[in-house]
Amino acid sequence: MNAPAQDNAWLRAMPWVFVLIWSTGFIVARYGMPHAPPMKFLAVRYGLSILCFLPWIFLAGVKWPTSRAHWFHLAVTGVLMHAGYLGGVWAAVKAGMGSGLSSLIVGLQPVLTAIWLSGTGSKVSKRQWLGLVLGFAGLVLVVSRKFGAGGPGDQANWLNLSFAVMALFAITIGTLYQKRFVAACDVRTANAVQLLAALLVTLPLTLLEAEAMNWNGELMGAMAWSVLGLTLGGSSLLYMLIQRGAAASVTSLMYLVPPCTALIAWVLFAEPITAATLLGTALTAFGVALVVRPAR
Repeated sequence: MNAPAQDNAWLRAMPWVFVLIWSTGFIVARYGMPHAPPMKFLAVRYGLSILCFLPWIFLAGVKWPTSRAHWFHLAVTGVLMHAGYLGGVWAAVKAGMGSGLSSLIVGLQPVLTAIWLSGTGSKVSKRQWLGLVLGFAGLVLVVSRKFGAGGPGDQANWLNLSFAVMALFAITIGTLYQKRFVAACDVRTANAVQLLAALLVTLPLTLLEAEAMNWNGELMGAMAWSVLGLTLGGSSLLYMLIQRGAAASVTSLMYLVPPCTALIAWVLFAEPITAATLLGTALTAFGVALVVRPAR
C-alpha cells in the first residue's frame, strides 16, 4: 500500500478510533472509582494532563491565547466541559451507576442541543423531533429497568441520575458556549487552559471527600489511560480530524458511543444486557442519529 492510500485509510479510520476512545472514558470510571473518590481522581488527572501538555506546547512552539477575554472563555468551557461533565459522570459511577447507562444519558447531548436551538428560533425538522421522542423513550426504557433493581455498580437512583443529568447539561452548555464565544486557537493550549480552570474548581471539592486514594494496579491503569489515552490521545486525534476536515464524521458517529460502551462494560464488568436494555439503547441511538444527521 503506497503512502497516499495509507493516509486515506487512516483518515477513514480516525473517526471510529475516536469514538472507541471516547467510549472507554466511562469504562475507566468503573475501574477507578472503587479505589478513589471522584474529585481527587479528577484533580490528579487534570494536574498530570497539564504537566504532559506543557512540554508538548513548548517543543512545538505553540502560541498561547493573547487576550484576557480568550482566556476567560476558555476557562468557562473548561469548568463546564471538564469539571462539570467529568465530575458528574465520575460521581454518578461512584454512586453506583453502570458505564452503559451513564454513557446513554450523556449521549443525549445532541438531543438536548436540538431542543435548545429550537427555543432560540432555530428550525428543528419533523425528523429531528421524531429523533428527540425516540431518544427520550429509549432512555426512559433503560432507566426504568435499572431504577433500584440493578446489581452493584449497575443501578439507577435519584442521586446518580442527578449527577449524570448534571454532566449532560454541563457538556451541552459548554459545547454551545464554546461555539458561541471561544475563538479559534491551537487545541493544545486550549486544553491546557481548560484543564487548569477545571483543576482550580475541583481542588476545593477534594477537601469534602474523606476517602483516600488507594493506589493499586487498577487505579494506576485507570489514571494512566485517562491522562495518556483520553486527554492527550483523544484530544490529539480530535485535533487531527478537525485539521483534515473529518470532524463531521465524528459528530455523525457519536450516537454509537452508548452501545459501544455497553458492549465493553458487558465484557469487562458483566453489566447485564437485557432485551429491554438493547431495545432502549437502540431507540436512543437511532433517535440521536435522526437528530444529528444533516438534512439532504
